[in-house]
Amino acid sequence: MTAPSPQPLALAGNIAESVLFPAAPRVDTASRVPASHLDLLAEAGFYGTAGPVEAGGLGLDYPTACAVVETFASGCLTTAFVWLQHQGVVLRVAGSELADKDELLGDLCRGKRRAGVALGGTLPGPPRVRATEVPGGYRITGESPWVTGWGMTDLLLVTARDEQDTVVSALIDARESAELTVSPPLRLVATSASATVTAHFTDLFVPAEAVLGRQPFAEWAERDAAGLRLNGSLALGVINRCTRLLGPSPLDEALTACRARLDTAQTPDLPAARAAADELAVRASSALLVHTGSRAILASEHAQRLAREALFLLVFASRKGIRAALLDSFFAPR
Repeated sequence: MTAPSPQPLALAGNIAESVLFPAAPRVDTASRVPASHLDLLAEAGFYGTAGPVEAGGLGLDYPTACAVVETFASGCLTTAFVWLQHQGVVLRVAGSELADKDELLGDLCRGKRRAGVALGGTLPGPPRVRATEVPGGYRITGESPWVTGWGMTDLLLVTARDEQDTVVSALIDARESAELTVSPPLRLVATSASATVTAHFTDLFVPAEAVLGRQPFAEWAERDAAGLRLNGSLALGVINRCTRLLGPSPLDEALTACRARLDTAQTPDLPAARAAADELAVRASSALLVHTGSRAILASEHAQRLAREALFLLVFASRKGIRAALLDSFFAPR
């Protein structure tokens, strides 16, 4: 990839250092990300990171977008995690043919309307969310785990599969009803303030005008694999913060090499590159724990928080190839 653009990165770095990182221990124990954090990212234009300039977005190239994700994750992984869900929705809306696309895309880019995702229909294995075509649209039924940002978003991108194994993507209101219910927020090892829930759909009607697109599941899986680079920036952010708290060490070069591997990996090689980033996050946070000493186990310390975040990233958005590469690495003789 080419070099990231410096101006958005400088602004992201200022937000990460002056606001996100100092507040990260407090966010770690909160019930949800402070609205002020997300409002700040919206005011700075970062809700439009993935959006075209003509719609009010930043129009950032991919290398810069990856670097911005890493920067925010180095400040507060939980805030970055919630904010990142929105970016994929912006891209899907930008590529759609919705009747109100221009107005909606502008609202999304400005953060006036914020979005999350419910991707149960595209998880590996049998579809967890089904779509049945009916006059005027679809009926959606099933369960979507890991819906992040509930109560902090206005819209929800839902994926479901029909009888032909075609992925139906639709944008709906993110609010409970008789047809859409959610679990209490899940208590996670890290990022609990992300307000991640399980969503249950019971014969939810989605009108045809809310459908963003239809795509064979096999094609969706290929697209999903190509997106592993961006998610890898979350692990890079945790490593980045650990190395700075540690001071100069061999991990600095390891981070540079890990980032370069993700940047240059072709799609078939991305699972192994993602696994390497996740493993390095565990190593870096473990080194920080030891370097910090006994006080590292205090709940107020960054070291223990970063170690838990590294554990979280071992399984976040993991796929068969990532898990296999990680287990091969962990089981390899030392």
